[in-house]
Amino acid sequence: MSHSKRYPCGRVRPAGVINDLPSDLVGLAGGVGLSRRQMLTRCASGFGAVALTALAGDSAYADLAAADGIASADGQAGHGTHHLPTAKRIIYLYMDGGPSQVDTFDPKPLLDKYNGEDPGRLFKVEATQFNNNGKVLASPWKFRQHGESGLPISELFPHIAESADELAVIRSMVSEFPEHTFANYFLHTGSGLQGRPSMGAWVNYGLGSECQDLPGFVVINGGLIPPGGLDCFGSGFLPASYQGSVFKPSGSAVANIRPTENDPHRQSEKLALMRRLDALTLSELYGEHDSLESAVRNHELAYQMQMAVPGLMSLDDETAAMRTMYGLDAEYEPTRIYGAQCLLARRLIQRGVRFVELTCPSVGHDRWDQHSNLKKGHEDNARAVDQPIGALLRDLRQQGLLDETLVVWSGEFGRTPFAQGANGRDHNQYGFSLWMAGGGVRPGTVYGATDEWGYKAIENRTEIHDLHATMLHLLGVDHTRSTFRFGGRDMRLTDVKGHVIRDLLADPTG
Repeated sequence: MSHSKRYPCGRVRPAGVINDLPSDLVGLAGGVGLSRRQMLTRCASGFGAVALTALAGDSAYADLAAADGIASADGQAGHGTHHLPTAKRIIYLYMDGGPSQVDTFDPKPLLDKYNGEDPGRLFKVEATQFNNNGKVLASPWKFRQHGESGLPISELFPHIAESADELAVIRSMVSEFPEHTFANYFLHTGSGLQGRPSMGAWVNYGLGSECQDLPGFVVINGGLIPPGGLDCFGSGFLPASYQGSVFKPSGSAVANIRPTENDPHRQSEKLALMRRLDALTLSELYGEHDSLESAVRNHELAYQMQMAVPGLMSLDDETAAMRTMYGLDAEYEPTRIYGAQCLLARRLIQRGVRFVELTCPSVGHDRWDQHSNLKKGHEDNARAVDQPIGALLRDLRQQGLLDETLVVWSGEFGRTPFAQGANGRDHNQYGFSLWMAGGGVRPGTVYGATDEWGYKAIENRTEIHDLHATMLHLLGVDHTRSTFRFGGRDMRLTDVKGHVIRDLLADPTG
């Protein structure tokens, strides 16, 4: 008696035919029974095309095609890069609370001359957050010129100063908001309103990840989630799979990363059941539904992360000298925490993660938000981040990664050149500093200027939208063309504003 197998469609496949032949190969066979030898003979010349198709679906290989206007199929917005990029990835060093520009990267000698004077007699004083304005306050720290560029940097940052010739400092940044929560949303999403996609989500949406077993957008939480909460890293109206994944810089990095099942086969069966149930829910009840579809993708990614994250977090392959350079054995605990964050950021981008953001560690009092006790507050925060950031820049350069990695250092706004009370500084959105390094920016340069008091931007006034447009440009993305249809209009990170700051580019014509 001839053996046969009945398939769900009702067809009976004769004995001797390859069992469970995939439907696409059944089509190739013309629906007729073939022996294994016959099938291999007919299909041999097509295996190369199958392999090429698989590679094209891998964003790590598809980026080259996308540069020619052909979008890769996995995790991209349908555009990929619009022009040749100079950066492949971004590390965003978020300085929570607003560091003082006149105490870090924008020296103002006039503050020394008029220290203790009434600021209202010298210039127009705008309304401040707490309206507790004191006297003109000179910086407690000295500035020195560093590197061949002679870039002036405060003595708060001796380690960062060693890489002065890598930095492009913007001194003319402005914000539309003087309050932390709104300013954080604006810095991260281009809108002061809650619920818009983060810049990391936009990058992940537009370019996808080069890594298949880690998220494309990772936030390394040093202990201080900024005012505004996790919505600073959210996906907003973009598909939920593009939101930031929050990692800890120590231990297992993420919760539940180790499987609870001792038997891998049993875990695999559970995941297969979840996939079938999700697929049934989508097909029978809801049709296309972003929350469910993203949950399916996130479950699959979580399974892959169980293999990738333990290796990521193990520092066995890092030398003792490397760990010391980053400050992992420093006496000051916040330095050790931030050192682990910076080292983890480098390990993430080496594995293909597209956008990594670092939050600040707690130094036992307020972040960079020194409304009083400016000297101790800024010194403690600088002590936490200076050595690790200096190590990160040096490490990226030594490993040949800095040229294709854009590093950005920024708070949400700056601080007043006059005191709040006796020894603090209030919020100042009218002019502040940030810097970028690597990734195609012009090194050892200063762009823009504030007035002689360090109060308001007066030259090359630069908005957050301009910063975002420039970051995307360095990644090969035209910010005006990276859009998502929502609420009846094509939305973008830069809204209807933003200009690429070409004077900051190593190649201004690029």
